[in-house]
Parts: sequence; structure tokens; C-alpha cells
Amino acid sequence: MIGYSIQSLYDIVDMFWIGKFSSAAIAGVVIFSTIFWLVEILNEIIGASSVSMISQAHGKKDYKLTSKVIEQTLVFKFIVALIASAILLIAYKPAVLLFSKESEVVSSALEYGNVRIFFMPFFFLTYSTYTALRNIGEASIPMFTMLAGGIANMFLDPLFMFDTIPGTRIHGLGLGIAGAAWATVISNFIPFLAGLFILHRGVKDVKITIKGLFKMDWEIDKKLILIGLPNGGELLLRNLSYTVMMKIIGTFGTAYISAMGIIERLIGLSLVPLTGFSIGTSALVGHALGKDEESKAKKITLISSLYSLIVALVFNFLMIVFRSKIMSFFTNDIKVIQIGATGMIYSAIGILFVSLSSSFSSAFFGAGANILALLSSIISRWGIMIPYLIVSLYVLKAAPVHIWIGLLLAEIFEAIVAIIFFTKVRWEKKRVV
Repeated sequence: MIGYSIQSLYDIVDMFWIGKFSSAAIAGVVIFSTIFWLVEILNEIIGASSVSMISQAHGKKDYKLTSKVIEQTLVFKFIVALIASAILLIAYKPAVLLFSKESEVVSSALEYGNVRIFFMPFFFLTYSTYTALRNIGEASIPMFTMLAGGIANMFLDPLFMFDTIPGTRIHGLGLGIAGAAWATVISNFIPFLAGLFILHRGVKDVKITIKGLFKMDWEIDKKLILIGLPNGGELLLRNLSYTVMMKIIGTFGTAYISAMGIIERLIGLSLVPLTGFSIGTSALVGHALGKDEESKAKKITLISSLYSLIVALVFNFLMIVFRSKIMSFFTNDIKVIQIGATGMIYSAIGILFVSLSSSFSSAFFGAGANILALLSSIISRWGIMIPYLIVSLYVLKAAPVHIWIGLLLAEIFEAIVAIIFFTKVRWEKKRVV
């Protein structure tokens, strides 16, 4: 949780400094994120597979297999990301123009996005080192490496973006919006190199080799694709629904895109502890199932869901009470602040249901029963949210507030479906190694 709270600061810090330029600049970065997360599913497909494979292999005390899975995760992710990055660089500008034709929005999206996309393979690998270390029980190591990267990003952002750092007389590089991207890229290399070094040196009887990073093992690679494929399908459908939603929001103007972008960053911060519980639950469930302790796996999940709900209640309160002040921290555009303050009420309530769905879905990931998360996403996003937005906003011509209501309904139904699957489906019988 501490590690991911630091990691989320990358986006929060970027958004804070980018907001110093204009709300259109914020909208440009939001459009980049919308497009980028469609490609990021490739990272999640392999990552979800590696969670169950690494944790179950380590739970069985097969350290040689654990090391080999980590090696294959790294090399396979790099190759996939390299191809995806090349394709996205070509398709990026036409994709941006689908969301906005406003010159400042488009130029901001291109300045920021081209840098981030070029270095995407290393972004993927950084998350692989986090996953590997957490799933062998060394969660504190990625916490410290992420801390180093987060601190670096906080200092590099204003230094790279401005001619003179605001509030000081310190001269910067004046790279504008692109400076935020460069700061994030450079900061990301710190945890990546540290994690790679630690795994090569060896920790908890797990040690990767340079030779292993240049060798493909099709049996493992096939599992890295197939086990996580439902997770990738879930994320693809989720991100596609988000893309459709952003396109709908864009029809109401740049202010709505900017407000949504700020809210998404705040939700990301509020979800940090939930992500921590989810990652921990997946690893512990995988370990328990590796030892055939099925009742323990269920107990771990239920405890996680309770803790997640308690934490979500705290964030729910803070986001609702201080919503206008929080929005004004990122922008002085009155319209954006008003739109965002309304959206934060519904988003904060939605976090309560996210706390439940993420906990129960993490049990499916730990077991390798990722198809259940896919079905939850299809039902909630495409069966509920998108039809609701289309009917309410385009057929009934309802007020834009129904954007937020549609998002809330999606979270409610996803939590309900996840709970039903957890209680009615024998997911705990699933094994992947």
C-alpha cells in the first residue's frame, strides 16, 4: 500500500504541475491516459498470469521454477511491449484526434504521450519486478524502490517543465508538458534497475540469471498468455468502456474531460490501499492454494474485503467533504471545479463498491480463475454502464450528471456479481502450476 501510494504520486504530481499550464493541457494528458490504458492490457495479461504462477510455485517451495517464471515474465513482457510501443507511436495522433480537435489539447497529448509511449517497454518491466518481489513475500523491497522513484519524480517534474520553477529562482529546462513525461520516465528507471539488480543478486532462494533473460521457454510463455487472457479481456472491455465514456464526455466540452481526468487521479490515490489489499490477497491466496489450504484462501479474502471496506469509508468521507478544495488544488478553472465537485460525490460512493469487487476478484487472480473477473466486467460495464449512458444522455437528453450516475451503477453491479461468483463458483479448486 505504501509503495502504491508513492506510485500514484507520479500521476498526482504530474497533474498538479500540468494544471499550472491550463485545463486544456490536463485534458491532453487525460486523452493520452485513455489511449495508453487500452494498450496496457498487454502488461496486465502477462502480469496477472505471473501473479498466480509465481505465488503458487513459491508456495510449493519450487524456487527453481519460481526464478524461471520471473525470467520469462521479464523477457516476454519486453518483447510484447516493444511491438505494442511501435504500433502505438504510429497510431497515436489519429487516436488523439478522435477525442478532441482543439489545438492545445491535441498538442499537449502529443508532447506528453510520444515520450511515454517510446519508453513503454521499461514501464512494463518495472511492474514485473514489483510483482515478482511481492509474490515471493518481499513487499518491502519494491516499496523502497518505488519511494526512490516517487521522490525523484516530485523534484524532476518542475525542473523539467518550467523555465523557472514556480515560487523559486531556480532555472529549469523549460520542456513544457513533455518535461512531465521525461520526469516520469527517468524516475521509473530507478525502481526498474533496483528491482532487476536485487532479483539477479538473489532473494529468498530466488535468483534470476542474465542467460535466462535471453532464452524463451514456450511452456511457461504459453501459460503467461493463456492464464491472464481472461484478465486481459476484462481489462480490454473495461478500458474500451472507459474510452467510449470519455468520447461521450468529450461531447460536453474540454471542461468535462479535465474534470474527469482530475477525478480519475484522485480515485487512483484513494484506491491505493485497496490495490495493496488486492495484491496482498492474490499473493496469499496463491500461496494458500499452492499448499491446498482452500478454507484459508477464502478466509484471507473475507478479511481483505472487510479491511478494504473500512478504508474506503474513510476516503469516501474525505472526498465528499473536501471535494471543491481538492479540485481547486489542481485547477483554477471555475467550471472544471464545479463539474468535478459534483462528480466526486458519486465517485466517492462508488469506491465503497470497488473495495468489495477488488477484494473478491483478487481471490480469482490468486487462483488463476480470471474468467470470473472478465464476466463481472462485461456485465457491469457493457450490460449496465454503457447502455445507461447512451439511453440517458442521447435518447432521453438527460443532464450530464448522469455520466457520474452511470459510473456508480457499474461499480454497484460489479461488486454484486463478484460476490455471487465468490460464493457460488468453486474457484478455489483452480490450480495453475
